[in-house]
Amino acid sequence: MTTYSAADTSFDQLKTRIQLRQARIGIIGLGYVGLPLALLYSEQKFQVTGFDIDARKVDTLAKGGSYIYRIAAEEIQAAKANGFSATADYSQITAMDAIIICVPTPLNEYHEPDLSFITDTTHSIAPHLRAGQLVVLESTTYPGTTEDVMIPILEKENKAGLKAARSGALTGKEFFVAFSPEREDPGNTTVARRDIPKVVGGLNAQASELAGAMYGAIFNRTVPVSSPAAAEMTKLLENIYRCVNIALVNELKLLCLRMDIDIWEVIAAASTKPFGFHPFYPGPGLGGHCIPIDPFYLSWKAKEFDFRTRFIELAGEINNNMPYHVLSSVGNALNRHKKALNGARVLILGVAYKKDIDDLRESPALTIIELLQKDGAQVSYHDPYFPFIGKGRKYDLQMKCAELKNLGQYDCVVIVTDHSDYDYRHIVQQAQLVVDTRNATRGIASDKILRC
Repeated sequence: MTTYSAADTSFDQLKTRIQLRQARIGIIGLGYVGLPLALLYSEQKFQVTGFDIDARKVDTLAKGGSYIYRIAAEEIQAAKANGFSATADYSQITAMDAIIICVPTPLNEYHEPDLSFITDTTHSIAPHLRAGQLVVLESTTYPGTTEDVMIPILEKENKAGLKAARSGALTGKEFFVAFSPEREDPGNTTVARRDIPKVVGGLNAQASELAGAMYGAIFNRTVPVSSPAAAEMTKLLENIYRCVNIALVNELKLLCLRMDIDIWEVIAAASTKPFGFHPFYPGPGLGGHCIPIDPFYLSWKAKEFDFRTRFIELAGEINNNMPYHVLSSVGNALNRHKKALNGARVLILGVAYKKDIDDLRESPALTIIELLQKDGAQVSYHDPYFPFIGKGRKYDLQMKCAELKNLGQYDCVVIVTDHSDYDYRHIVQQAQLVVDTRNATRGIASDKILRC
């Protein structure tokens, strides 16, 4: 175990260790955010230790394997060659110079923030905290979480009477705290991770400087803001912006369907405007860990200030209703073919929350499957990224991926996720009926297709 002198705990010493790539980086939560971050640091020759309570993940990484489709096993093996390791032993936190927390922040059954992953993690690391360490939260949450939830636990439960560094001179009994929101975009192959600017908000100027130096070692640009709360709000604004605009275009799609106007044609035409317009696209509902969830964190927090976030609530209502629109569209399409939804054989194409990724989090496909089953349909699915769907926080489907052949056996094929691997012309030719929620069949003329 590495030992530390009083000098090692100083601000200057920690900053120097970061600049010389001598700082040890601990990343807690090795999922879609934490693991890519660990690999970035490893590429820059930092000694990185990943922490996760999931024994399967730790074991897979120890063997040089990967459990995320877009991360090749070779990347894990290269990181291991640079010293990367994974563990579930939180006592190793003491040896870290910086600790980055990348754990989930879902909603509970009442649509309220579930901070249990953050609080459980904080309770786990607090007893192993030492002076001079930098602790950064990346998990998306409401403004005030870092200062009002995480820091009090760290200060109360560490064994050395340490305090988070605030204003004033350092005494040698402090640790540094910052918030820096993750900006992962699974499936995005056009923007390199290191080219995505990193927002950083420290509890004090020294914490901001340390976090900026740490992230500046792997990102081409860091963006300092005045506080952890400002950084927390920045992430929420980014996701609320997308949530509200997607809701707007989803609502316009429903109107255009009644008016017999092609919303996709309208969006393409509007996109030719070189200023004042950014295209958003309709779909079967929102998925992913951020956009369906994060806006409600702010709605919940706003109630503390006697403020109602009406745009957020309305956008959430519209987006949450889109799977029901798909259900209705499938029923109407079957009805036109003189078939009932009850007893119909339905194939769902694509269950990932967006194309070409292996991520099921909050996928609208899962809701659509459950709604169809509830109305008596015999539902199968196909997705090249998911051979099996088991049990998650909100679902328990226990379904095996169907083979993509003999599509004529199904009464209806529903395109929910428009993976690039699919041959949509062939699908339309083979299927009896196609309900397309993504405009994946654009350019294909057939009376079999219902675009919804």
